[in-house]
Amino acid sequence: MTAESRSEPLLRRVGETTRATVRIEVDGKIVEAMQGDTLLTAVLVNGHRLRMSEFGDGPRAGFCLMGACQDCWVWTVDGSRLRACGTPVSEGLRIMTREVPWLTRM
Repeated sequence: MTAESRSEPLLRRVGETTRATVRIEVDGKIVEAMQGDTLLTAVLVNGHRLRMSEFGDGPRAGFCLMGACQDCWVWTVDGSRLRACGTPVSEGLRIMTREVPWLTRM
């Protein structure tokens, strides 16, 4: 089974399920997160990977989880980069993890 064919999220929330809900947009799809989640947690609770490597070596889900490894970069819809492991979710945040037009033009 490839990472792209997985249908289950990579992470499952087992605690702290009563925090307020925050809605964010990931690749055009609205997903729910919990207030206080990092962007990395929100994406992996709702999907099976964070992003595809821009170097063609497969799916990424974060690595060091402390902002040092460069593995969890995602982009806002306006082109700004964010580290998903250290960025808290906020209502209305819109990110892109794949098919980012400005990367394909490089």
